[in-house]
Amino acid sequence: MQNARMNDDKPAELKLDFDTPQFLHGLFAYDTKNLAYLENALGVKTVTRDGWVLLSGGPEAIVRARRVFADLESAQRAGGRIEARDFRLAVDIAAREGEIGITHLTEVKLVGSRGRKPVIPRTPAQLEYVRAIEDHDVIFGLGPAGTGKTYLAMAMALTMLKRRMVQRIVLTRPAVEAGEALGFLPGDLREKVAPYLRPLYDAIHDMLDPEEGQRYLDEGTIEIAPLAFMRGRTLARSFVILDEAQNTTREQMFMALTRLGDDSKMVVTGDGSQVDLKPGVRSGLYEAEHALQGVEGIAFQRFSPADIIRHPVVGRIVEAYERHRA
Repeated sequence: MQNARMNDDKPAELKLDFDTPQFLHGLFAYDTKNLAYLENALGVKTVTRDGWVLLSGGPEAIVRARRVFADLESAQRAGGRIEARDFRLAVDIAAREGEIGITHLTEVKLVGSRGRKPVIPRTPAQLEYVRAIEDHDVIFGLGPAGTGKTYLAMAMALTMLKRRMVQRIVLTRPAVEAGEALGFLPGDLREKVAPYLRPLYDAIHDMLDPEEGQRYLDEGTIEIAPLAFMRGRTLARSFVILDEAQNTTREQMFMALTRLGDDSKMVVTGDGSQVDLKPGVRSGLYEAEHALQGVEGIAFQRFSPADIIRHPVVGRIVEAYERHRA
């Protein structure tokens, strides 16, 4: 922000000057329609020409709007590319007077092969999730679909693998119950469970070159295994991801949590609103969430519909269902 000054005659106006028009346009993702979102959310009016933007409105609203542009400017100068959802998020953060801004999110860069964009947290809750994974041995990521619980866990696992902090990644979920016959499904073990672990495979292919990802799978550095096959094992120097944990039974959850060996980390992801267990079977995730509160080395990160990073309508769908079911 080259120059920011308050108009003496109209104290409810603020003009922000930037280096070039291109730099300014990058702050609102090269689409002036995004400025309408800022106007509606913060109660300000904007006029922009060349390399400046004029804000007008109440003093508090102008302070928040100025914070939005300062946050986005810092992120862009640090090499980040501002997308429409980033602009809206910066506005939402300023409206809530949150402490974590876009600048803080873009400071974290996870994994990424040559030519691939690094994975970064997209919301304050996602940043807290990443930090929790760094600082704890067992982390529960809880919340609705589309909030990045599994994707970020996979990014952290690959990052730690590349930094030689773990020797392997173990991916599991309770898609195949212990009582089901895997032998009736076609293919080898990996092919039998692959359809159930598609989100994790997709994350691997998003973050790694195809050859690298396939090599990790072929040599067992990344291991895919149904939860039923975890019994009796000790997983040392491993990053374990237990996905869709709301569909574990109490016994399965206890068994999975007690597989952890030396220098290992486990991320458990789940959505308590999407339990597919038979009626009368209590979710192991529900029991763990209540039994493990306050236990040293264990963290819980909860996500809300505001953290959904898929199509914007997905967040509205989740919120509508929550209101209906309430």
